[in-house]
Parts: sequence; C-alpha cells; structure tokens
Amino acid sequence: MVINMYVDRSVAKYVVEALKNHKILFLLGARQVGKTTLIETILKEQTGDLLNMDIDLERARVMEAAHLEPSDAVRVLTQGELLVIDEAHRVPEIGRITKGWYDKRVPVKIILLGSSSATLVDIAAAELVGRNEKLWLTPLLFEEILRQQTWFMPGRPPQALQQAFAAQIQALLLQRLVFGSYPEAYLAADPRTYLENLVSDYLLKDIFTKSLVRSPEDVRRLLLELTLTLGEPISVMQLATRLKLSRQTIQRYLDLLEGIFVIFKLPAYSTDPQREITKQQKYYFWDTGVKNALQREWVVSSARSDIDVLWENWVIAEIMKLRYTYRRHEDLFFWRSRHDSNVELVVKQGSALHPFAVRFDPHAVGHSRSFAQMYGVATKTITPQNILEVLL
Repeated sequence: MVINMYVDRSVAKYVVEALKNHKILFLLGARQVGKTTLIETILKEQTGDLLNMDIDLERARVMEAAHLEPSDAVRVLTQGELLVIDEAHRVPEIGRITKGWYDKRVPVKIILLGSSSATLVDIAAAELVGRNEKLWLTPLLFEEILRQQTWFMPGRPPQALQQAFAAQIQALLLQRLVFGSYPEAYLAADPRTYLENLVSDYLLKDIFTKSLVRSPEDVRRLLLELTLTLGEPISVMQLATRLKLSRQTIQRYLDLLEGIFVIFKLPAYSTDPQREITKQQKYYFWDTGVKNALQREWVVSSARSDIDVLWENWVIAEIMKLRYTYRRHEDLFFWRSRHDSNVELVVKQGSALHPFAVRFDPHAVGHSRSFAQMYGVATKTITPQNILEVLL
C-alpha cells in the first residue's frame, strides 16, 4: 500500500525553466525515482504527450514517425507543446531522430527520460552536441522529506529547527538510513517488501535485459562485496582478486552500475603522491535502502553494528544528490595519508577545500589534524546533531 501523496521535487523548478528554451531536455535518474511522475505533474499545466519506450507499441510509433518529415512526425506523436519520450535509452537511434526534429525547429519541446545515464549521455555526446541540457532526478532529498513533515517550519534556521525537533529528526534519520529515500520506499506502508522487489526486479533491469553482463550473479556478488567495503578505499584489482574475476570485467560492471545510478565513486584527493593515497577510490550506494535490501538488514536502531558506515554512506550520498539536483560546481573526494590519517569527505569548490569528518556518534574521535597541517583548512564534523546545518 502506498499513501496517495506527491512529494514536491526541488528539481521541478529547473525543469519548468528548461521548458522556455528549445533545447532537448534530458532528465536522468535511476528507475523508480519518480521521473515519470514528475513529468506527468508538469504536464497537468502543459499540453503534450508521454510515450514509454518500454512499451513495444509506443516504441514502434516513434520508429514509424521517424520516417516522416519532422513536422509531420511530431504532429503524429503529439498535438501539444511537449513530447516526452520515457526510457529513451531503449531506442538506440533516438539521438539521430531527435536531432533531425530539433534541427528542423519543430514547434515542440522534446524531453528524453532515461534510467541509463551512460547510454543517453553517449547519445548527447555523439548526436546532440549544443542541442541539449541535462537535469538529474535522484532519490528524495532529505530536505524534500522534511518539507512533508507537519512540524517542519520553512524559513526557520537549521540550527533552531534541529534543537526544537531533535527527537523527530533523529527518528526520521534512522528510518531513512534503513529504508532509504526512493519515493515509494518513503510513502509505502511496507518499504521492506518494496525495496526487496526493487533490487530483485527493477533496479538492474537495464543491464540485465540488454545482455550487457555475462553473469548477473557476478554483478550481485560485486554489489554484496561493495556493501562490505563501504567507507574503505579499494582498487579495481582488489575487487577482481576477491571475486576471482578479471580486472576488465570488474571495471565494466562498476561502470554499468554507475551508469544506472546504483553506485557512485569518490576518488582520492591528493597533491603529494609520496604522502597521500592517490589511486584507490571509495564506492557508495546512491540509496542506503538498496544497500540494506542487498544484505536483507532491516533493523531500525542506532545500535546497528554498521551504523557508522551506514551514516557515512547516507551523508555523502545526500551531499552528492544536492550537487546533482542544484547543479553545483563542486567535486567530491575522500582523503587519506599513507599513515592512515583520514577525512571522509572533501568538497572542492574552485580552489577552496571543505573537509568533513562524518561521525554518527558526536562523541567519537573527531578529525584528522594532518589534513589541516597540509592544506591549512580545519575539518568540520557532520553528525546527526548538526546535519540540517549541512543539508539545508
């Protein structure tokens, strides 16, 4: 059962703004994050049609229309101002087709939705250079969930909000650490069943149905291995050795999993290879609910044995989601010296560095002094007690 509720998405204002120009709009994001729901909501205020390329008949309509003159083609597909093509990566020729329509200045705004970013970005690079713009829809931001709470007070300073509603925020955080932030996982009465179905049936569909992997079981083994190495720098060769697969195979699977928004990587920040780790990376899940579904671990408690790495993954994913949603010009790294001094997150904005230690327990040992000595920037600590100051 899912509560009949629509969560306002922060990216919606950018989508509406993008409708004012003629460029082809790419809206990218994992399956089930709400791309179609967002566009359908926008379509209530616009005229247009949405075609789903997962449906054979609608895919055939697009392919048949592609043989017509561009103006006739779009008229066959929609009588409105918008033409939305969902799961656009299912049509390999979609870049060539929409390029022809765009270049003929058809009087329709074209929006391509896709859950396989690698495929659609390749299309943009090959066919639609200078003709497109991209937006990303992630699992729900914590700020979007906060806005749904009856006790939330818009405009109140984060610190004051954190102090006034400490118990409510703590409870909400624990729920999201375990069940993640996919819209249905947040709205569903039974998020556990939803997430187990998501992981088994939907999330990996794009790489399994296209026979992009020889062994789906090897991909699942890789994902389980990544749940065990959260927060630890690791190389592709180390993963290959542990799973007894070739380095090339592991790299390809990692790229595919990144391309469908299951995982993302944090590279190492370094300016001195003699003193700092440079070649390893950390892998995190875009959504901690997916991590827990893979492990079938559903305990909602601050006493979980993995609470520290779960918190680290959740915080860094949340900051990464903000970066994509608001199109921030920043890069994210981790930092580790060769003497094991560690900073979980380094945000680089231009030439400015912002290092963060990520700790679930606010009384735990804080941060590395080595980073401050090397770069002259003190590390701040992110805990559940100050998280709103970071995210709002």
